[in-house]
Amino acid sequence: MGLLSVTPILLRLSKCAIAGTRTISTSGNPLQFGITNVLLAEPLKKKKKLDPAIVRQREEKKRRRLEKTIRRLEKSSRQLKPISELEIPLFLKIEKEYKHKQHINDVQTIDKFISSQYKALNELRAESEELYNEAIQIDLSFLPYATKGPYHTPPIENYDSPDGEYIDLTQKYPGET
Repeated sequence: MGLLSVTPILLRLSKCAIAGTRTISTSGNPLQFGITNVLLAEPLKKKKKLDPAIVRQREEKKRRRLEKTIRRLEKSSRQLKPISELEIPLFLKIEKEYKHKQHINDVQTIDKFISSQYKALNELRAESEELYNEAIQIDLSFLPYATKGPYHTPPIENYDSPDGEYIDLTQKYPGET
């Protein structure tokens, strides 16, 4: 391996070693142009020199603000809010359980009625299609319903509607804003 065969490799390696600069090389042969990657950077801006007193004042202000928020959090954390509005009385819990069980029983009973009705209709259909068609017809005399009267309530003449008053009953606890 001679010196001439190693020089293109060394030239490529030297090009990679200088990554921060832009270069154009021909790698020993003018037909093989090599260009480094585009560097998308801007020159650094000069830092503004600030007065040390202003920097110190800013740091003091940040520190005071942090201390104030810490004091406020510590002060409000000592006073716990009562959660009386979240406590459900025992009789309401018992009533809720009773009504839930009652609802489940009602739904199960209705499901049993519907399934037995479908079963009976299917058996009737197997016997006679005419009887099935008569059975599924709606009987309007079963639940008679008739209404008479105005469709809309007319407004009362010369009625002065009272303006509603709103009284805020929200409890405010210490430490709340």
